[in-house]
Formats: sequence, structure tokens, C-alpha cells
Amino acid sequence: MTTTSKTPLLDRIKIPADLRAHDDDDLPQITDELRQELIEAVSITGGHLGAGLGVVELTVALHYVFNTPDDRIIWDVGHQAYPHKILTGRRDRIRTLRQGGGLSGFTKRAESEYDPFGTAHSSTSISAGLGMAVGRDLQDKKNNVIAVIGDGAMSAGMAYEAMNNAGSMDSRLIVILNDNDMSIAPPVGAMSAYLARLISGGTYRGFRHFAKHIAEMFPKSLEEKARRAEEYARGMATGGTLFEEMGFYYVGPIDGHNLDHLLPVLRNVRDADEGPILIHVVTQKGKGYAPAEESADKYHGVSKFDVITGTQSKPPSNAPSYTSVFAKSLMKHAEKDDKIVAVTAAMPDGTGLGQFAKTFPDRTFDVGIAEQHAVPFAAGMATEGLKPYAAIYSTFLQRAYDQVVHDVAIQKLPVRFAIDRAGLVGADGPTHAGSFDITYLTCLPDFVVMAAADEAELMHMVATSVEIDDRPSAFRYPRGEGIGIELPEIGAPLEIGKGRVMREGTTVALVSLGCRLQETMKAADELAAQGISTTVVDARFAKPLDEKLLARVAREHEVMVTVEEGSVGGFGAHVLEFLSNNGLMDRGLKVRTLTLPDTFQDHDKPDAMYVAAGLTAPNIAATALTALGHESALVSLAAERANALPGKS
Repeated sequence: MTTTSKTPLLDRIKIPADLRAHDDDDLPQITDELRQELIEAVSITGGHLGAGLGVVELTVALHYVFNTPDDRIIWDVGHQAYPHKILTGRRDRIRTLRQGGGLSGFTKRAESEYDPFGTAHSSTSISAGLGMAVGRDLQDKKNNVIAVIGDGAMSAGMAYEAMNNAGSMDSRLIVILNDNDMSIAPPVGAMSAYLARLISGGTYRGFRHFAKHIAEMFPKSLEEKARRAEEYARGMATGGTLFEEMGFYYVGPIDGHNLDHLLPVLRNVRDADEGPILIHVVTQKGKGYAPAEESADKYHGVSKFDVITGTQSKPPSNAPSYTSVFAKSLMKHAEKDDKIVAVTAAMPDGTGLGQFAKTFPDRTFDVGIAEQHAVPFAAGMATEGLKPYAAIYSTFLQRAYDQVVHDVAIQKLPVRFAIDRAGLVGADGPTHAGSFDITYLTCLPDFVVMAAADEAELMHMVATSVEIDDRPSAFRYPRGEGIGIELPEIGAPLEIGKGRVMREGTTVALVSLGCRLQETMKAADELAAQGISTTVVDARFAKPLDEKLLARVAREHEVMVTVEEGSVGGFGAHVLEFLSNNGLMDRGLKVRTLTLPDTFQDHDKPDAMYVAAGLTAPNIAATALTALGHESALVSLAAERANALPGKS
């Protein structure tokens, strides 16, 4: 990381137009200052550091060469967008990243005109960019559209679907492939930079058009051979034959940290009158900050850290994470059952399967960012008698929903879905919240859907899923640490569709599904303090429902409140349907369903998000009280929610 005693330049840059007022010679200093600003900001807020450090020069070069916001830049995923935010009028708020009421950790249309498309899931940028390019063409506009996509995101089929579409059209679209794992690029140096500049320039492109015109006078067979010869000759010299075959004009690879290489190529491409163009840029994650350079994977997402040492600060806890409990539990069963295999979609560490892979490397499959492939891949293994576990975050499983329905559910194949990050996820906000899996899975026939109330229950649900061989199953569990209870050596299978009664009462029944059970128990304590006898049920299963237990509880209580950390239309809706269809509400039973709100909740501290969602003990108790006619409960509830507003968390 370079330091300088020169007059600061970044302070003069509020928006990209200010950046473009500088000379080329100023840019190295600006990139140094931008990198330092990024490190200091993320050390305070936490967030995605390595990816942003890797694109500092590229970010500066893009905003310097292109006329943003008229020219559109789409940052695929958005992990790398922090430098972009600093340069686009948000530097004064950059230390609010991922905080309640602060900047999003991803690009967001509502946040800035410089964010033309909201991104957080990967591999969407080329599709969106092509749509923008077509919109521009139909309106006779001349602005540029640039999609910046990482080599990891290029493993997703959506990226190739978009490229195939773009290659068959004549719309001007610039795709920048940010290769930061050296997984595609040959050695990058002066020769490749020279070739990239040469073939992106007007002279070469003019000669190429002239040659094409001459070739068109040949018989069709010779014309086609001449075209392919030119493409393959260029491909052998520079790489990129695959992209040429898909209809893109390939330029690269070039050093993404060398402004002398980046600027002339970007200017050439900006001024080109070509169809789709792909620029292959090689960068290094964590560039310019030694701790991140040495351990890029650990600095992908970080908590607050010490800038000098790189040491991350995490609150002390003796409780294991749900993710590690899942991984260790699955390993215990895999030691006894060699049919157990595990599938992850580019998240081996995030899902805990990195641990599993060390012990069972031949039974662990990382398919890349390709959830749509992961699910039928697991289904195929299930047809051969294996016991596949697809460990996928709830929010990412949404991307494979058609495959869950068509390739797994309809065929009743015993794929086991380990759904991590279920429910609210705090600083990552609505794009990563696991809000919908209960709803989108419980509507599928013959699907077993479980939700763990604590880490011991998660172990039992892993054990249960091992035994389910006649239909698909899923168990969901939250992000973060458990409640710190004593754990068994190995989980024990549960009876399918059977809940458990945690506390018996007579007036109010609180029926919880999943990890809000502890808050539900506290709510029962609050009700007991007011003389209200309360039953607490841990449903365990969202599907099939424990109908016998629900029927008994409905007959014996005045009020029933269901509690779940999922969207409208999930567990509570199924309970209501069961009660209604069986006449269990006819005698006056009052039923209330507590779910996540029917909104996309913005990022905040988890505790504040739960209060805002109405899934804390005071709200659960107040809901029961108001159903009983205790209207005074609404006053304390309103006060609690007011205190949860951004800035008061």
C-alpha cells in the first residue's frame, strides 16, 4: 500500500465528473487514497473487503473513461462496489455501510443514480446490461453499457445464456470479465497488454472490417473459413476463443492494476462501433492490503478489524454456529453411511461443507455458482441410491426453484436440502434474507419441511433426513451461533410430522416453528406474570403438520398464536387452513399468525430487525393479549417498535 505526502486528491472528488477533471498522471495517487479510504471504512463497518480492493484501479478507470451516470456500469453481485460508492457521492456515508439506515452493502437503484441495477446475487449483470442496451437502441440513445462480472460468476449458466443472446444481436454491450483467481488467464504482461491495445484500436478494427468486406466477395464457404481463421488466430495469440464463438469481440487479458494498460483499452472500446465486446481483466483480491492479499478467502467478508494487524474483532461466544453443527453432524452420519454425499454451489466454507470435504473429498461436490445445476445433479445421484445433501443458502435456493419442483418434487426423489441462513441475516439485508423457503417448499406435495429451534434440534433433523428415502426433505436453520445448549454425540431421528409440547397451559397456545422458540418461551413467561396460563409448542415440522396435536391445542385454548421466521403464506397459513377445514375455529378460537412482514426489510442489526418484524417476546405476548381483549398491550408494543427505528438499535 503506497503512502503519499502530496496534497490529497480524493477530497476534491465528490462525483465522477470531478474525477474526470484530473489528468491521467493524478490517477495513481487517487487510487492509493481510494484504497486507504476503503480499508479504513470497512475496518469500522465490516463487510466485503477483498473484492473491493481488487477493483480499485478498474473502478477509477471506468468512471474516468466513461461518462457515468449516462453510461451505465453494472457491478455483478455488488461485493466489489464499495470503491464505486465512494466515487459516486457517497463517501460521506461510507462508514454507515450495512448499518441500520445506512448504505447497502450492494448496489441499489433507490440509493443512487450511479447504481442503474440492484445486484447481490451473482451472474445477472450481462442479462440486465443487454436489456439496457436494447432499451437504449430502441430509443436512439448513444450511451455505453458496461457489465463487470467476476470469473466465479461466470460459472453460472445465466451468464452464458445472456452472452449467447447478446452474441446473436448487434447491440453495443461491453462486458468486463474480472478474473481475480487466475483461473482463466494466461500470463499477463507487456506483450498481452500490447496485443490488447492493438486489437481494441481503430486501426486493427478498421482492417478487420475491410478484410470482412473482401471476404464477403468470396464464395460462402471461403468467407466462413476466413472469418474463423481470423478469430482462431487472434484467439491463439490472446485467448478468448470461447467468447469469440459466442459472438463477442474478445480483448485481453490485461493487468487490471496497471492504469497504463487499462486506460487506452477502455478508451478504444468506448469509441468502438462494435456489437458485444468482452475485455478480460486480471486482478488480485485484496490488492494493496497485505493481510487481505495473503488470505483473500478470509477477507471476502469481514467483521470489524484492526487496520494495522488485520485482526478481526468478533464477540466472544462458547456456542457453536448452526453451520458447524450441521457439518459435524452430517460427518458423523457419513462415517457410518457411505451413501451420504454433499453438494455445494460455490459456498463450501459458508455451508460448512469445507470441513466435510476434508474428510470425504470423493463424496463432496462443489458445482460453482450454479444452483440450477446443483439440484438436478443431486437428484441424479438420488436415482442411483445415494443420499445427496444439497447445502444451499435459503436465498440462493430460490434460484433453483424450478428444479426443486420439476426434477425433485414431482419425481419424489430423496434429495435432502440443508437450508442455511434461513430467516433474517442482519447486515446483508433483503437480498440475502431467507424469508421465503417455508412458503415455497410447503406448497409442494410430499415434501418434508423441518425447522430447527436450536442446535440440538438441528442434529436430530439431520438424523431424520438420513432416514427419509421415499421423498424429498428439507431442514432450515439460521445464520450465526446457537443458544449454547449441551449437544448429543449424534442426533436421533424424529417421528415425521410430530411436534413437541414445551409447556402446558389452558388459555393461550403459542405454536412456534424454528428458531424463535426461545422468544416464544419468554413470551409465555410474560403472559404467566399477568396470570395467563400458556401452552408452548415447538412444531418442528412445517410439513406434514402435527394435526393431532394442533387439533387438541385448538380445542383446549381460547387463543392460538403461530410464530415463524418466514414470509406470509408459510407455516401459519397451513395451520389456519387445517383449523378452518376441520371446523376447529367454529367454537370461537382466535388465531393470530406472526410472520416476517410483507415487505423487504432493510439491513440492520438483527435484534432491531426482529423487533421491527414483530418476532420478539413482547410482541408475541402482546399479540396474545390483544386477541384476548387486553388492548393496553398495544401501547407497549408501539413503544418497542418505535425504539427499533434505524439509529436507535
